[in-house]
Amino acid sequence: MQKDAYTLILDAIEAGLYQPGDRLVESELAERLGVSRTPVREALQRLETQAMLTRDGRSLIVASLDHNQLAELYAVRTELEGLASRLAARHATDEEIRVLRGMVEDDRALLTGDPRAMSRANKRFHRQIHLASHNRFLVQQLDLVHRSMALMATTSLAAEGRGEGALAEHEEIVGAIEARDGDAAYKALRTHISRAFETRLRVDAGELKLKF
Repeated sequence: MQKDAYTLILDAIEAGLYQPGDRLVESELAERLGVSRTPVREALQRLETQAMLTRDGRSLIVASLDHNQLAELYAVRTELEGLASRLAARHATDEEIRVLRGMVEDDRALLTGDPRAMSRANKRFHRQIHLASHNRFLVQQLDLVHRSMALMATTSLAAEGRGEGALAEHEEIVGAIEARDGDAAYKALRTHISRAFETRLRVDAGELKLKF
């Protein structure tokens, strides 16, 4: 199925092709995406309404998150992700759990590689937990949260040592889901998000260095 202009621009932001602060020009986007300017204009208006883009004079730029917005986003993400993990422990099929386990095993090979590849794998892992919750309304809300996560210029997985820690936390989450222990799954995922947030704050404060 062919993607529309909105999805293509959003995918480009999530992939890091457009970073916070980058200016988006309607004519350039239309040429790059191979579409007319009208759907691009409509997509930009929609992204501005969703606070993915913001105004800088007459220009539209990719939005960025200040400290308070970051804290608010992580607070919501922590609760929703924890709930998804709890529900996954109750409702995930055996096949879904095997997929989660396989993701953890496959991601070991990424620890010495590109942090962006680790970030993409991390998104897939979390998305699989969302789907395994079997709650469409929760999945929709988490989609919105993760869309806003794209407004961060870097991934916390680029911090020294964070990849290994995140993978160990994924192991614990999957173990709790496999055991059908909703409370343990909820706690493990909340802890995972909390450590990711702490890592990001330490990077922003200059306490941790990024790999790239």
